Amino acid sequence: MSVLIVRGAAAVVEGSGRVRTGDVVCVDGTIVDSTDLVGVDHTGATEVDATGCVVTAGLVNAHHHLLQTAFRTLPGTRGIPMREWLPAMAAAYSSAGVDPELTGLAARAGLAEALLSGVTTVADHHLTWPSGSDTVGMARAAAGAAVGLGARLVFVRGAARDDPQEAAASADAIVRALLPGVRGGVSADGMLQVAVGPAGVHSDPRETFELLGEVAAMHGLRRRTQANEVVDVDIALERYGSRPIDLLDEWGWLAPDVTLAHLCAVTDDEIARLAASGVTATHAPGCDVPMGWGVAPVRRLLDAGLAVGLGTSGGGSNDAGHLLADARLAMQVSALVGPQLPASEVLGMATAGSADGLGRPELGRLTPGSAADLCIWDVSGVVDAGVADPVAGLLWAAPGRRPRTVVVDGRIVVDEGRLTTADEEEIVAQLFERVRR
Repeated sequence: MSVLIVRGAAAVVEGSGRVRTGDVVCVDGTIVDSTDLVGVDHTGATEVDATGCVVTAGLVNAHHHLLQTAFRTLPGTRGIPMREWLPAMAAAYSSAGVDPELTGLAARAGLAEALLSGVTTVADHHLTWPSGSDTVGMARAAAGAAVGLGARLVFVRGAARDDPQEAAASADAIVRALLPGVRGGVSADGMLQVAVGPAGVHSDPRETFELLGEVAAMHGLRRRTQANEVVDVDIALERYGSRPIDLLDEWGWLAPDVTLAHLCAVTDDEIARLAASGVTATHAPGCDVPMGWGVAPVRRLLDAGLAVGLGTSGGGSNDAGHLLADARLAMQVSALVGPQLPASEVLGMATAGSADGLGRPELGRLTPGSAADLCIWDVSGVVDAGVADPVAGLLWAAPGRRPRTVVVDGRIVVDEGRLTTADEEEIVAQLFERVRR
């Protein structure tokens, strides 16, 4: 039996705004009630002192593009319309040569950054698949990076102008290779999940949505796509004479197994339709704001009954994978489109809300039976001086805050702000060496 006990926290955020003090007990990778250890010999348990700290569930980044970790702040990719940004990024990918090696190194850097900022699960919507490339090898490389670091990965076989038949065949092969014999898209240990999803109606035709939908149905996978960024609406109207939500409905992509990222330009009628369909949403302000798409009406989405998660999107549009910083941004910009979202609610989006969109109710919570993924945030220093509510202070104060300790599946993967599973300097050096070839 493996036991980890986090002792004496100033605040433990269990989920849904429930906050208490005291200990958190993890047994064999699962959160348990502390009374469950009464009478049980737990000699040799790992104990972590959380005095002066807030303990939260591990953050869940519901929308990332890990490959873009290798392509941050590229000249000519800032302050331009998305119609120009997409080919600029495509040219960079082509020049670098996207292959399993680059995919793995970029994923390793992005996942290391995630863990060091308190993110224990990352949904990687991988959209760049050169025709004829070793797509299974690329997926294996990303999954291998997660295994090496001890992070949870949701690998999304995406598509962006791919041949529909090729994309579907690749998605099927990836599922069979990474999760052989598994239905439901999640490994037995919960560390790897596979999903599918086109980039959006601006990029992919009906056939791609339908064929990837068939792969999802065959294997029981979640489906994910992007919708109602400004360019998405414009191109849909030009090409089809319809708005993206209309097309997604017509193409069978408004359903409870679907998550839609962005949703900046949605009407009240569309929000009602989304809620009725059972889809979930992902807010990505760290991408949407600098790209000029606006701010998703999160308050209206939540009030309509949608589960809303939080994502960073990729390094090509948001040069950081720091989800807590983007939670702070989400809280701040929410006042531009409605009442300001409270810190506790946005923290819930970054944990349970994101997990629900992945179909993973065991993640993003610190209640008995949940996965033992947690972060210990030291709130005793000067950056939190004068903070009356230490949980709200996680978002309002110190935008670059790092957790002191991160635990995934009951295993400490970050200790005293450093990775325990890899050398940070080596990760950085290897990625730069590959990109600069």
